[in-house]
Amino acid sequence: MRKALLIIAAASIALVAVSCRNRCNCNCGCDKCTCAKSDAAATTAAPAPAEDALAYTIVENPQSDISNLPVDKDGYITIFDGKTLNGWRCYGKDAAGSDWNVDDGAIHLKGSGNGEGGGVNGGDLIFSHKFKNFELTFEYKISKGGNSGVFYLAQEVKNGKGEFIPIWQSASEYQVLDNENHPDAQLGVDGNRQSASLYDMIPAKPQNAKPFGEWNKAKIMVFEGTVIHGQNGQNVVEYHLWTPKWKEMLDNSKFKADGDYPIAYQLLLNMGGENHEGYIGFQDHGDDVWYRNIKVKILK
Repeated sequence: MRKALLIIAAASIALVAVSCRNRCNCNCGCDKCTCAKSDAAATTAAPAPAEDALAYTIVENPQSDISNLPVDKDGYITIFDGKTLNGWRCYGKDAAGSDWNVDDGAIHLKGSGNGEGGGVNGGDLIFSHKFKNFELTFEYKISKGGNSGVFYLAQEVKNGKGEFIPIWQSASEYQVLDNENHPDAQLGVDGNRQSASLYDMIPAKPQNAKPFGEWNKAKIMVFEGTVIHGQNGQNVVEYHLWTPKWKEMLDNSKFKADGDYPIAYQLLLNMGGENHEGYIGFQDHGDDVWYRNIKVKILK
């Protein structure tokens, strides 16, 4: 009987040894447990570094020479000649998409119907010259149920993956909207997504936009951080960049630091970058929109 027990014990030791050599996570502690060693190495290996969600690069592209553009008696430079898209290109590209065209003296976006960023041949249109202190005047007309916007002090920015982020993450937006027929007019706070508002931040008051299909006169003035939006002859928004109040506004908006757009928060805190200058742009939100009589006066 004793001999039988010894044989069984020896067989059990042999089985443990075989198991140790062939079964992972055996934790038997023997010298030849290669699987345990590989498991330990796997658990202590440093994880692959994650992409820095805050990394970005401002892309500096060649700018248009505006010295030869026509200037009226009041000092306003015509940046759209009413016939061509000379000086204009799409954000992140070297030319305007074919959905942008000239229609009866106006820049016209042929809407894709696919919403913001959904057009294959569109994209946000920018004038390829950066402005610092300026007054921009223009007229706009929106289609029924249409949505667009005018960006200013915008930058062309790539994220850590080398992809262009949307233009609105670096710039303020003068909202252009059919207030009566687009649902965005009822969203936001106190009408701050209606026409001429500082989008999602300050409502335009009084709200004096004309109905879809009619021309509106608009103005954006930027001077040493003071910004004014005008619509149809009245100043409807005023705010001040690079101030504690501006930071407070960002902290309470969708651009807040711990929100979905952390790069936007950094860019907007110091909007316009080191030189506080940037591009003027028209938004492709997938709807037909027209812009004309586009002029800029440089403020000293």
